[in-house]
Amino acid sequence: MAYHWPSERVFTRIDLDVEDQFCLHCAGRRHVCCHRERRLFTFQGPWHLCLKLRRCPDRDCLGHSEILSPTAELAISMPWWSIGWDIFAWIGQRRLSRHWSVPQIVAELHDGHQIDLSADAVEKHIRRYQTMLAARHQDLDLWRADYKDVETVALTIDGLQPEKGHETLYVVRELRKKRVWFAEALISSAEPEVRRLLVRARQLAEQLGKPVESWMSDQQEAFVTGIAAEFPGVQHGYCQNHFLRDLAKPVLEQDSHAKVRMRSKVRGLRAIEREVLPAQSAIGKASGNAASVCSEPSSSAKVVLEYCAAVRGILNDDQGGPLHPPGLRMAEALTEVRDSLQRIVGAKKGGLQSAS
Repeated sequence: MAYHWPSERVFTRIDLDVEDQFCLHCAGRRHVCCHRERRLFTFQGPWHLCLKLRRCPDRDCLGHSEILSPTAELAISMPWWSIGWDIFAWIGQRRLSRHWSVPQIVAELHDGHQIDLSADAVEKHIRRYQTMLAARHQDLDLWRADYKDVETVALTIDGLQPEKGHETLYVVRELRKKRVWFAEALISSAEPEVRRLLVRARQLAEQLGKPVESWMSDQQEAFVTGIAAEFPGVQHGYCQNHFLRDLAKPVLEQDSHAKVRMRSKVRGLRAIEREVLPAQSAIGKASGNAASVCSEPSSSAKVVLEYCAAVRGILNDDQGGPLHPPGLRMAEALTEVRDSLQRIVGAKKGGLQSAS
C-alpha cells in the first residue's frame, strides 16, 4: 500500500539519471523516455526522487526494448520502500542490538525525527533486516575473511525448546569467533535428523578450509553417536553448563523442598494488609474527618505495607540457578527482613524505657 504523505510536508528534490547513457548494442545515445517519481523518509529529511528512465531510440536496435533506471537509486533505498537505507539500518540496529520494542522504535522515530511509520511497517522492515543479516552471515567469502587468522575451529551444538511439544531449535556455534554458524528447527531429535546438521557443519568447515579441533555438547545420544561418526578422532567434550546443572540437581531438589517449607511458615500477608487498611479507615471515622478515611495510609501503615510487598516479592523470586540456589537466596532475604523488624522493635522498646 502506498504511503499517504501530508499535504504540508516539504520535500528535498533529488534528480537522478542513468549513468551509462550510450547503448551497448549500437553505441547510440539513449534518450529519456519517461520519468518515475517517489518519496521517502531519510534522516536528512523527506526526499522527492525524480528518476529519468532512458532507452535506445532506434527501433531496430536490440537495446530499444531495454528501459534503464538510475542505479544510484539503490544506494538511497530499495524500490517501493518509504524509507532510506539509513533509517532501515537504524531500525535493525535498535531492534537486534539494543533489543528495542516495536512501539519504542515507532515512538522514537516520531518524537526524535518526525518520521511517522506504523508498527506494521516497522515489523516488515525488521523482517527484511533479519533476512539480509542471515544472508550476509552465510556468505562464504565473508566467513573466510573472518576466519583467516584462525587455524582450527571448535564447534558446539545444543537444542533449545521453548515448551514441550514444540519444535526444538538446534544451534551450531563456533567458539573461536563466538559465531552462530546456523540454526534449524527439527520436529524430531532422532539420530538421522541430528546427523544431517552435523554433516552440514562438517561441509562448512571443509569449505572454510579449517579443521575441527573439538566439539562440545550435552550427552544426548544423537550428539554422541553422530559426532563420533562424522568427526572421527575429534575430541568431544561435555558442556560445562550441562555438567554443572546435572551435578547440582540433588542440591536444587533439596533447595526446592526448603522453599516449600519456608513458604508454609511465612503466611498471613494478606490478613496483615487487610488489618492495617481498615484500621486506618476507622481512625478517620472516629475523628469525624471524611477526607482522612479516603486518604493515603499513615506513615506507620505504609511501612507495614512495604514490608508485606517486600516479603511477597521474596517468596515469588525463583531466579538464581545452580550457583545461587533460589531457596538459599530466599532464606538470606527473609533473614534480612526479620533482622530489620527486630531492629525496629528494639528501637521502640528502648524509646519506651527511656521515656518511663
